[in-house]
Amino acid sequence: MFKTILVPVDISEIETARPALDRAVSLAKASEGTVRLIYVRSLLPVTYMEFVPPDFDAAQQRDSEERLAKIAAELPLPEERVSSVVRLGSVYGEVLEEAERTGTDLIVVGSHRPTMATYLLGSNAATIVRHAKCSVLVVR
Repeated sequence: MFKTILVPVDISEIETARPALDRAVSLAKASEGTVRLIYVRSLLPVTYMEFVPPDFDAAQQRDSEERLAKIAAELPLPEERVSSVVRLGSVYGEVLEEAERTGTDLIVVGSHRPTMATYLLGSNAATIVRHAKCSVLVVR
């Protein structure tokens, strides 16, 4: 069925991702697949660069990797079937690139309830659904 499942996670809003994580784990268990978590850090606007310490990016990367690794370690799957990666850029662009790079069969995305802003502007989940080359499951 699904051998490689990619789950985008916002480490600052883990409760939004919890239903998607639970679904991904159950699908991975059923198909003896793997789960890969991805967190995408936002680019810092250039105008703020003079106000942050020189090691800001490295510190943010380390912190994000540690937090995502903790989430991955809590998943009820064997350690060798769970991995994680932290990338920098636009959420949907990095998720789609990671899916293609890893040969992902399924992307499981958690979604907020739609708001007027979501309907007008679109969301990361909607963009992933439209442009992914693999199956996408949106979990509310």
